[in-house]
Amino acid sequence: MVWFILLVTGFLVGLFVLSTGGGGAAVYLGLLTTLFHLSPAVAASTSLFTAFPSLLVGAYGHYRTGQIHFRVGNQMLLAAIPATIIGALISPIIPQKLYTWIVATILFLLGLEILIKILISSNQRPATHKTLQAILYGIISGLMVGIAGLSGGGPIIAGLLALGLDMVPAAATSAYVLVGTSFVGLLFHLSANNIDWRIGIYLAIGAILGAFCAPRLLAKSNPDHLNTIMKPLMAGLLMFMGLKMVL
Repeated sequence: MVWFILLVTGFLVGLFVLSTGGGGAAVYLGLLTTLFHLSPAVAASTSLFTAFPSLLVGAYGHYRTGQIHFRVGNQMLLAAIPATIIGALISPIIPQKLYTWIVATILFLLGLEILIKILISSNQRPATHKTLQAILYGIISGLMVGIAGLSGGGPIIAGLLALGLDMVPAAATSAYVLVGTSFVGLLFHLSANNIDWRIGIYLAIGAILGAFCAPRLLAKSNPDHLNTIMKPLMAGLLMFMGLKMVL
């Protein structure tokens, strides 16, 4: 029965996070520590192992639908990968409380920026002069992956929305970027041999199935309706996550 619960949980998380531009590692991290009582180190490694295959499947599905914006995605990716490596190397010396406050502040401000963008204009598009901003979001995401074992989807999807992408291409481009950062982060966590393979494999299978369905559901959705619902929802979720981390 446990294996079935793991499969269903992985499917639902994979479907949801790939539809909203996340990687799911943060969700898996919370589930593994609270429901399955894994230690933080094991939960971080297992969450990345679970999220990576579904991200790979989801990114390929988005590529097939033509929704990935490679230019801004590559800018973020080239900044995120070195940041992931640096984060993994310095993670042992960063106080957990300080890291929590930094991430919480970043998430809250990213959500606030999306809300401001919605109020000002809903029709902006990425421009060449936003390169530095895209790089900054990539660095933040990479540090989150390397330090805490998260997939780093929050800064990436928030950055893409703030740069002007609609929800569907933002989710697709985010999945593309997170494939690279999660792979690098997973390599470092694999070296520590901390993965709970029994739980991780079942969750990963379910997540892959969810990721397979997500791009097809997004391709059939109404972009205007999706933006109207998802952009404020993502902004509110990011701000809530930031506040909850420190309250």
